[in-house]
Amino acid sequence: MTDLILQVKNLNKAFGGVVATDHLDFDVRQGEIHAVIGPNGAGKTTFVAQIAGMLTPDSGEIIFDGQEISGLSAPERSHAGLARSFQITSVFPNFTAIENVALSIQAHDGHSFRFWTTAFRDAKLIQPARNILEQVGLADRALSLAGNLAHGEQRQLEIAMALATKPKLLLLDEPTAGMGAEESEIMRQFLLGLKGEYSIILIEHDMDTVFNLSDRITVLVYGRSIATGAPDEIRSNAQVKAAYLGEDEAEINA
Repeated sequence: MTDLILQVKNLNKAFGGVVATDHLDFDVRQGEIHAVIGPNGAGKTTFVAQIAGMLTPDSGEIIFDGQEISGLSAPERSHAGLARSFQITSVFPNFTAIENVALSIQAHDGHSFRFWTTAFRDAKLIQPARNILEQVGLADRALSLAGNLAHGEQRQLEIAMALATKPKLLLLDEPTAGMGAEESEIMRQFLLGLKGEYSIILIEHDMDTVFNLSDRITVLVYGRSIATGAPDEIRSNAQVKAAYLGEDEAEINA
């Protein structure tokens, strides 16, 4: 697991006088889960948005699968193999789970959503969608409306929609957001099943999820990386402990 799927070099992004990304270097190895953590306002979501193409860096390089992608649009990056989930679930609530995944397959293949009624009858889309739902453990919910799924199931469906684009790198932004303990554990087991098969950037506040799943962790504070290392290295890092006061520090030491 020495080949790099992503390299970020000297990335900078500011909003007026607020520096959100500060001379940031970062990389992801093939098949690893690389978590990004930090206090609120550390710049985690801004960082991921720049990788996904939803924000343009002020300077720096983003090299994905050997290609400099800083000038590519978000759809172009998706076609290159980047897929992102969001903090807030973004599924089509009035369509079934299998229809949601079929639409993702169709969109990635370059077809307009105006053909979606055809997509729902197209075996070339429905069968792959069914296979993906089985992969993520939602096969028995295929015909359920996405809006009727439990919150955790909706997050799994959103990741299934990302998998439908055949990604080389998954950008997962707070996959356990809004979940209780039981749903969070189900999501952790789900993500564990993806480990090794996909390269993943994991943005997450739940320290149990971070330390149980990650191969490496990068800690951001005010847009700057203060530490990168294996979970045990991060857990014992004095600078990281200083960045997490009170309750957050207790979570890191747990």
